[in-house]
This record gives sequence, structure tokens and C-alpha cells, in this order.
Amino acid sequence: MNAAVAQDLSVFYGSTEALKQVNLEVPEAMVYGIIGPDGAGKTTLMRSLCTLLPYSAGSIRVLDYDALTESAQIRARIGYMPQRFSLYQDLSVEQNLRFFAKLFKVSRKEMIVQREKLYGFSRLKPFAKRLAGNLSGGMKQKLALSCALIHTPKLIILDEPTFGVDPVSRVEFWQILHELKQEGVSIIVSTPYMDEAVQCDQITLLHKGSVIGQGTPNEIIARWQGKLYKLKGDNLQELYKYLQSKVDKADLQLFGSEIHLYSKDELHAELIDTWKHEFPSLSSWEEIQPGMEDVFLKMMQ
Repeated sequence: MNAAVAQDLSVFYGSTEALKQVNLEVPEAMVYGIIGPDGAGKTTLMRSLCTLLPYSAGSIRVLDYDALTESAQIRARIGYMPQRFSLYQDLSVEQNLRFFAKLFKVSRKEMIVQREKLYGFSRLKPFAKRLAGNLSGGMKQKLALSCALIHTPKLIILDEPTFGVDPVSRVEFWQILHELKQEGVSIIVSTPYMDEAVQCDQITLLHKGSVIGQGTPNEIIARWQGKLYKLKGDNLQELYKYLQSKVDKADLQLFGSEIHLYSKDELHAELIDTWKHEFPSLSSWEEIQPGMEDVFLKMMQ
């Protein structure tokens, strides 16, 4: 049994098609990533899987239940963490956990056992009496995840859980997700961060509501065709403008302190020497292996 399956899923907001015939198959006990920039349709897909958003066409099954006719069974068996922190700010960490345990009809004995286990994952026990509103961003996300797990769901659906969270907390959050996977929990997580895509076992790449790639991160990166070069210079913005006069703008991407240049064929040293002569501040260039962000940006084109 798959944790979730969507077939030819389409969702409209008025005349705007937010999802366009999306097909998705999420195996059990896996971290499955929904990857894409803002506006790609990630939240629409996640809310549809949670049965919170009606869809216009296609079908969804979650934990082998039909999303249209068996939504109550699905909601009782999944944990959902929305994009924005939505717990009670004026309740403490422990009070939030107790509240969600009662909401899901978890017995007091089971709640205590699960709470202590979740404290072990999240390391929130020293802050059990602290109000949720006084937690840091990373701690709030850990609390939200803990509340989503208090009833021991088989599947958790997390919508951009690390958005706006500091780098250290992001790493800790992903460590928790991998530990949960080892315990047999199925996880669907969306993220705009390409570096988080490689944390997933399988991914779906979304762009403007359409699937543009699916598979393991390594499989998707392996589909890259052509060459990729990294160029650096003293004045990166001017170098970028110069290169736009030499190659197709779509083949150039700014990456922090460097420029990535895509080419179907190998760039010969003579050509680079010409560029250096015309633009002396071009200080270095080398061929590199593409990362997930390079691949995704190329696929979007």
C-alpha cells in the first residue's frame, strides 16, 4: 500500500488552474519531497492531500482511503503541519501537546508516553512550561511537528516546515524527519530550498502547477545533458552583463559570488581567453557538476 496516490489531479481557483493533471505516488516509510518555488502549487497539492481543499478533477487516495468519500478516516490517521505556525501562542509547549492529544482522543497514558518520546526528538522538554509565542522560530516548528505526531499518525504532511528557520534548526529538523522515517512514518514535505531536495528519498518537481520531474534526486541530476561552468570575477554584475552579450541569457545563472554557465558543448580555452582579454576582471573558470538547483532551473525553461 502506498502512503498517498494522486492521479490526474487538477485544481482551479476561479479560472486559474493551480494544479494541472498532477500524478503522484508516495511509497510508505519514505521522505517524499514536493519541490518548487513560490507559486508552483505546493501548498495547493498538500492541502488537497489533506482533504482540506476540494479538487476539480482526478482522484486522491491517502492510506488507501478515498479523499472525496472517506476524508474523516484520512484526517484521523495523518498529521498535518501547515505553512504558517498555527498553534496556540498563549499556551505552553506542554499545554499545546495536551490539547492536540485530546483533540485526537489520545488517552492520557498514551499521551504521556508519546509526549516523552517527542521531547526526546525535539529536545523541547526544558521548555515545556514556556509559552509557544515565546519560542524561537526553529523551536516553534519542532512544537508544531510534535503536535502533528501526538496521535502517532502513519503519514505526516509538512508544508514548507523550514521556511524562515535558521540554518542550524533546519539541520536539526531534517535529522528528526530521518529518525521518524526509520520508525516507519511516511513523510510528505514541501520546500522551496533546492539543497533540501537531496534530503528526500524521492521528489516531485513542480513548476506553475505542472510536474516537470520525478524520481530520486540522483536520478533527476543524472538527466542533465550538456556542460556546466563556474565563472568568477571582481565585478560579478558587470561580468554577468558582459556574458549576456556572448551567450543566451537563459544559459546564465547568478549563484552568490559566482556565475553558472550552461553550454551544450565544451567551451574551449581559446574562447575563454578571448573573454578574459575583452573583460580582464574575469578571474577564473572551471567545469563543474550540476547541483539540484542548476538542474531545476534548466528544467523550468
